[in-house]
Amino acid sequence: MIGLGEAESGIAQRAEADRFLEEVLKGLAAPRKAISPKWLYDARGSALYELICEQPEYYPARTELRILERHAPEIGEAIGPDALVFEYGVGSGRKTQLLLAALERPAAFVPVDIAGEALAAAARQLEARFPGLPVRPVVADFTEPVALPGLDLPCARRLAFFPGSTIGNFDPPEAVGILRRMARDAGPGGGLLLGLDLPKEAGTLERAYDDARGITAAFDLNLLARIDRELDGDFRLSQFRHRSLWDARLSRVEMHLESLQAQVVHVAGAPFTFREGETIHTESAYKWEPRAFDTLAAIAGWQLERAWADDRAWFSVRLYRRAG
Repeated sequence: MIGLGEAESGIAQRAEADRFLEEVLKGLAAPRKAISPKWLYDARGSALYELICEQPEYYPARTELRILERHAPEIGEAIGPDALVFEYGVGSGRKTQLLLAALERPAAFVPVDIAGEALAAAARQLEARFPGLPVRPVVADFTEPVALPGLDLPCARRLAFFPGSTIGNFDPPEAVGILRRMARDAGPGGGLLLGLDLPKEAGTLERAYDDARGITAAFDLNLLARIDRELDGDFRLSQFRHRSLWDARLSRVEMHLESLQAQVVHVAGAPFTFREGETIHTESAYKWEPRAFDTLAAIAGWQLERAWADDRAWFSVRLYRRAG
C-alpha cells in the first residue's frame, strides 16, 4: 500500500482542517444554514454510519448488498477481465470485496476517501483479502479534483465503482460534475458501476434516516461534536435534535439539525444566531427514477449497459459505459 510521508500527511491534514473551517463558517453564515455531508465522516462518524447500515430501518445498504451477492457473476462478466477499479468513498470496503471477488484478474484498486483512518483500515483488509492486488489509497475529498495514482497501470478497462447511492447526496448539477470527473478518470471505453436508491413510500424513507435506536441521530449530532472539538465551537448537543424530512417535490430525504431554542453559538470565535426551530441542513438523499437518472448520466457522458434490481424494485445497481 502506498501511503503519504509524515510531512505530506501533516500538510494534507492541515489543508483539510482549513477547508472544514472555511466551509462550516460559510455554511452557518448562509441565509439557510447548511454544512456538506462529507464532514459527517470523521472516525466516529464513519463508525456510526456502519452501525446505521445494520439497523432494520436502513434498507439501502442491505438491499444493495443482496443485489451484488445475487448477481456477482453477471456483473463480473459484464465488466470483463483485467479491470482497474477506482472508488470514490470506500467506507468499510465490504461491497468492494464482493466486486473484486467477482472480477477476473482485477488489475488494481484505487480507493478515495476523506476519512483517512477508515480508508487505511479498508485498504489493509483488501490487501489481506486479495494478496498481489495493487492497492493505491488516496486520502482526499472526491468532490474536488483529485489526481488518482495508478491509473496508468496496465489494464483492459478502468471502472469507477460508486455504491451506496452516494450520488443521491448531490444536487443534480453537482451530480453531473461528479459523473463527468469519473468519466474523465475512466477514459475511453471505461465503465461506471453505481448504486441508485429509487423512490418509495414516504414513511419508509423517513424511518430509514431516523432509526428507532437513534444511531442516525447520533451520527448527525456528531457533526456538532466534531466542530466543537476541531474548530473551537461551543455547540451544546442537548440543545439540538436530528430530523429527517421527505420532500416529494424534489424527491429527496433531507437530514437537519434543529435548534430547540433561540441561542448564539460560536465557531472559531465567530458568533452565529439560531432561532428556535431553525435548522442546519446536513444531508440530502435524492431518490431517482431510473430513466431520469439515465438522462442525467448521459449529460455527463455515460450510456447504460446493464441494470440489476431487487424484487421490490427499491434499489438498482447500474453499469454504464463511457459514451464516445
